[in-house]
Amino acid sequence: MKIKLKNTPEQLELVKAMGSRDVAVAREATEAFAAFIGPVVSKVLLQAGTASAIYSDAPYDEDDNPSLPLDLYYNQNQDYVTTWSQTVAGGLPSSTVEGFSELKVSTYRLDSAVSFLKRYARRGRLDVVSKAVERMSNEVLVKQERNAWAVVLKALAEARTNGQDHVVNAASGGTLQLKDLSDLMTLVKRINTSYAGGTTADSYGLTDLFVSPEIMGQIREFAFNPIGVGGSGTPADFETAPNSVREEIFRNAGASELFGVTLHQLVELGLTGKYNALFGTFASAAPISFNSASQEILVGLDLSKEAFIRPVARQAESGGTFTVLPDDQFVTRSEKTGFYGFLEEGRVCIDGRAISGIVV
Repeated sequence: MKIKLKNTPEQLELVKAMGSRDVAVAREATEAFAAFIGPVVSKVLLQAGTASAIYSDAPYDEDDNPSLPLDLYYNQNQDYVTTWSQTVAGGLPSSTVEGFSELKVSTYRLDSAVSFLKRYARRGRLDVVSKAVERMSNEVLVKQERNAWAVVLKALAEARTNGQDHVVNAASGGTLQLKDLSDLMTLVKRINTSYAGGTTADSYGLTDLFVSPEIMGQIREFAFNPIGVGGSGTPADFETAPNSVREEIFRNAGASELFGVTLHQLVELGLTGKYNALFGTFASAAPISFNSASQEILVGLDLSKEAFIRPVARQAESGGTFTVLPDDQFVTRSEKTGFYGFLEEGRVCIDGRAISGIVV
């Protein structure tokens, strides 16, 4: 994620004032710059991360205790539901059985601090200041992504509906076939029944599939290789896709969707990906057979459910969610200046039926 400050006379003058040896002038300029970059970083964090496509924001006032009324989300006559969330940043997501009441959500602070020599500010080095802000944003983004995906993968490993795991195994090990995606879509429909065990009024289903670059490579090969339709891997079990499908994949250097399911490519997935290893850790404590060294997980989501919630604290003064403050530890070390940035958020999955996966 790159951040570049515009080289305008006003912005250049503000940066130079930050490097002033007059403590009062430097302090005032630093506070003004911090108030300016807070909303910018907040907007960049929402656009740069992959988790922002999964979670829906639920803002709450800072110093408040966020909660979610589960009955408004489920609207079904069930005795209890299972939710997944984290109590501390970087901690193990825990599954909690909740009745239809207010679900209290634990939140945590994600922060970062950066500093640089004042002489860069006095020289008007916007590139140095930009890199400092960029470093702060990236550090918070990495923490956000890790915590958000930990909840997603924990929920996938443990989710069960009517005794059925939410994970299907590929028909042919190491290879994604259209049959596998079709089987997953069927499973999703089966686990999303109404409270009476019948068809739901809402058209819930599989909307998004997160895959590794290697799996996306296999999908691109649909354009020039036969597609497997069986599980034995013999030539008789392969057929050619319709020319219209093959041509579309070839022209677009891949495919953005299959069977109406939107595809997302993540380098964190795959045999060498950190999310694959993380899922292996969670699966080892669940009844799912998964070996992260030889198998990879494809994560399917139903984003129409809004089952993944991100409670985030909203500042009383500005109404923003990311706060940047001057780092006052450099008051006596006057040749350095810096910033401290933070946000308060949580991650929770309130409905495991919104997540499913394929083990390839």
